[in-house]
Amino acid sequence: MIKILRWGEVSPEEIFARVEPDVDVSGVVSGIIADVRSNGDSALKKYTEQFDKATLTSLLVCEEELSAALDTVEPAFLRVLDRAAANIRRFHEAQVRRSFVLNDEEGVVMGQKIIPLDRAGLYVPGGTAAYPSTVLMDAIPAKIARVREVVIATPPRADGTVNPYILAAASVAGVDRIVKVGGAQAIAALAYGTESVPKVDKIVGPGNAFVAEAKRQVYGTVSIDMIAGPSEILIVADGASIPRYVAADLLSQAEHDKLASAVLVTDSDILATAVRDELERQIPTLERQEIARASIDNNGKIIVADNLREVIRIANDIAPEHLELCVDNPFDYLDAIRHAGSVFMGRHCPEALGDYLAGPNHTLPTSGTARFSSPLSVDDFVKKTQYTYYTRDALQRVAKDVAYFATKEGLTAHARSATIRLEDDA
Repeated sequence: MIKILRWGEVSPEEIFARVEPDVDVSGVVSGIIADVRSNGDSALKKYTEQFDKATLTSLLVCEEELSAALDTVEPAFLRVLDRAAANIRRFHEAQVRRSFVLNDEEGVVMGQKIIPLDRAGLYVPGGTAAYPSTVLMDAIPAKIARVREVVIATPPRADGTVNPYILAAASVAGVDRIVKVGGAQAIAALAYGTESVPKVDKIVGPGNAFVAEAKRQVYGTVSIDMIAGPSEILIVADGASIPRYVAADLLSQAEHDKLASAVLVTDSDILATAVRDELERQIPTLERQEIARASIDNNGKIIVADNLREVIRIANDIAPEHLELCVDNPFDYLDAIRHAGSVFMGRHCPEALGDYLAGPNHTLPTSGTARFSSPLSVDDFVKKTQYTYYTRDALQRVAKDVAYFATKEGLTAHARSATIRLEDDA
């Protein structure tokens, strides 16, 4: 049963504290990465057989398999995929940055170029659940950014095929290559390349603890989006909230993973008790009730504060991945929210809207990192190159200042590189 606590009985750091398995994740992952670097495809096939119980002759999804998958997916689901993709494109197209040039001083040109990455690797989980939504959320911004090649890595099923709904989403999103590899071994393959898997410039997408640790270990060889922890939701709700709605929203995250965290912060003791009771009614009705039960019992919390102003302050202290504002007039509170990955406003905006259809990205910072990082966006798939041009006359106007600045840092070669060009005029 979920715990009910008064604010002050628990610190912000403890809100999303989790009961985690006692496994040497770092050591296991470093061994897998070293094996994949040394043995390439053969290591990938070995781990796929070991972890996914699938024996593969090819690591790549072929056109025939993609076509067959599309034939098995219901037309109604394809229509939903198209609708979701359109919303995601519309939101992310508004994020596109433009190159710029500044030429407002005689003889001086400065500018910044926005350059797409050559190749991006997207990790799509396929273990306890498959997530075609992640394909859309990660691939569409990459395509909008004009990344040259978008590669998906996702684990196969035991028969060696990939979940057809993932393949359907990949087709809708315009993915270029799909690799049948999961886990830390997939991250290693994307980071270093193998005979079948191209080396990418950046790896994005969520995964379990082994995937997250692998991303941490390969960072520097490639870029990554973030080190994402298990899913988390914080619901801000006042006493007028409907308990069964709040409980349902908490469970929408709890069913992801036994390590997921679902937290309610409220100013109402009555709501706190009612939501606890409602959770007990709803959990037995879930298909993934074992996972949801473990998440709620071990990591879930209901925190009661004195008033909504204190509730908002608590939300900012926690900096959650998902934040629901279950209040009337939620826009009155939006400016007060400084730290959250994605905010869901009002009593009729469940977080599941963001997972599937609304348009804003669902790959979000977790574990308090929303204090300094952002949701996945088009910006994640571009880099910026700046340039500077000075004419001879323009350099003459500033060379002495450059040299003076350089000498204050003790860098006389820097200084001379600017003044040497003036000596020809002496």
